Amino acid sequence: MFDERYRAIDARDTRFDGQFFTAVSSTGIYCRPSCPARTPKAQNVTFYLTSAGAHEAGYRACKRCVPEAAPGTPEWDLRRDLAGRAMRLIVDGVVDREGVNGLAAHLGYSERQVNRLLVAELGAGPLALARARRAQTARSLLVGTDLQLADVAFAAGFGSIRQFNDTFLQVFAARPGEVRARYRAANARAATAHRESPEDGAEMIGGASVRLSLVLPVRQPFDAPGLFRFLAARAITGVEAAELPTDGPLRYARSLLLPHGAGAVEIIATQGGGSEWRLQAQLELASLADVATAVARVRRMLDLDADPVAVDTALSADPALALLVNRTRGIRVPGAVDPHELVIRAIVGQQISVAAARGHLGRLTALLGTRYTSSFAGIDRLFPTPGQIAAGVPEPMPGDPLDQDRPLRLPGRSVRTVVAAARALSDGELVVDVGADPEVLRERLVARPGIGPWTAAYISMRVLGDPDAWLHGDVALVAGAIAVGTLEPNLSKTGAHRTLAEKAAAWAPWRSYAALHLWQAAASGVTTTASAHL
Repeated sequence: MFDERYRAIDARDTRFDGQFFTAVSSTGIYCRPSCPARTPKAQNVTFYLTSAGAHEAGYRACKRCVPEAAPGTPEWDLRRDLAGRAMRLIVDGVVDREGVNGLAAHLGYSERQVNRLLVAELGAGPLALARARRAQTARSLLVGTDLQLADVAFAAGFGSIRQFNDTFLQVFAARPGEVRARYRAANARAATAHRESPEDGAEMIGGASVRLSLVLPVRQPFDAPGLFRFLAARAITGVEAAELPTDGPLRYARSLLLPHGAGAVEIIATQGGGSEWRLQAQLELASLADVATAVARVRRMLDLDADPVAVDTALSADPALALLVNRTRGIRVPGAVDPHELVIRAIVGQQISVAAARGHLGRLTALLGTRYTSSFAGIDRLFPTPGQIAAGVPEPMPGDPLDQDRPLRLPGRSVRTVVAAARALSDGELVVDVGADPEVLRERLVARPGIGPWTAAYISMRVLGDPDAWLHGDVALVAGAIAVGTLEPNLSKTGAHRTLAEKAAAWAPWRSYAALHLWQAAASGVTTTASAHL
């Protein structure tokens, strides 16, 4: 990998920004691959998968290319090992909330085992990796908001101002105030242009809540229209809202249930010069302590750390998919901001249309969801928690007549499956979080009555960001494959699913992205009553 990465830094290839870091022994700094500085000699270069690894080795961040401002890496979703699972949890803030002991408990290993493995694989232990995450969050708040320095420290997860200052001196060779001043001096015009109203930056709402406006770094190309259409088609009234004009910015908003309280996010996607998209997120939070977690979950929902060029290049090797890739570059796999919510949505959506599932979920939310007051248009509810669903949805007995006014107007067996899953999630019997192993998670889900392989694979794809999930038996995938000529239309149902699964093996490890392409092909060219994909 050294030669490949060295060629990338020699070419200043922006595709690799955030995917690895270049440490230069002759200068003592580390950079992003696209740093405009002169390419260092190979003998002076060490590559790290994380900035924390470079920190632990004694390097500080380059002031010229600012590696901490790059998008994240898809490495943690691709890796199915302990390091990948640990990094997904660390990015979600588990170490800040629960400590290394909590991280180890999620992973099912001892603290010592987790620390030893992460140091061996990534060059840094969990505390150092969490500190690097805090430094990255703090820098984005310093340059993107008007929060006071003490509030930035708290929002990023630092335990004290001293720890905040010491970390910045070690990572950036500057104090936090100096980082903010330097950025504003270099970007005075851009900063002024983005402060269009008093609501930009940071301010208080209702005395206790916090409002922030942040730019979300994203790798180009980025299929914003396709991603926003996917979310809009499945938007639950009160929980989500979307606006998709043909000639203006795209909007998607939704409520959030975060560790320190309820919140909401509004994302505006604006197309700039050429085909590049810029993403601006407005956050409403109950506590500054939820900033990093909220941003991480929004990034996961939008799949912003994907490597679109790698995905497009790999899928284009198939002539049929190449046509779809040329039509839609930078396709993304929508993630989830709440794993438990996604489990319920996926179960409700089994074997029914998107519109029908959306109606059932809207009724469920209207009856059981907690009210939420938001400044974002269309947002006034939280999706009900598993505990609320388990307590509020009557479980029909087999053979009993169904109440026409029941919260979920599904067949009795489906209602029992939803309630049982909600109860298991609420009690901790079923654990679904971003740190799960994909294979283990699918096995646990399929072992439960009423949950099939399609639903388990869909949950893995959207909760874990699994780039290689394949939804065997999905009729929309077959319809899309027939539409683009990958499958013959005269195959039997069983034969079509089997043949498509065999063809899809060549698309690994990007089968989730191939599925999104085929779904789009089915939606644009074939009328189908596919599973609800919720």
